[in-house]
Amino acid sequence: MHDHSHAHKLEVVIKHWIEHNCGHAEEFTKWAERAKDSGHEEVSQHIREAAGQMDEANRILRGALEHLGGE
Repeated sequence: MHDHSHAHKLEVVIKHWIEHNCGHAEEFTKWAERAKDSGHEEVSQHIREAAGQMDEANRILRGALEHLGGE
């Protein structure tokens, strides 16, 4: 029972992190476009790279969910 409770809490928090990261990645992408439009191409590239890292973090977190038996 104790393990099930921890697994459930982990599942909830990991899902929250994924959702939170998605919001950040979307915002990063918007700001990357704004940076590019204002002539800051290199800044835009860095922001896009950060968005990609958020996507990668979510891929890894989804793997953790699979091991917990979630999504």
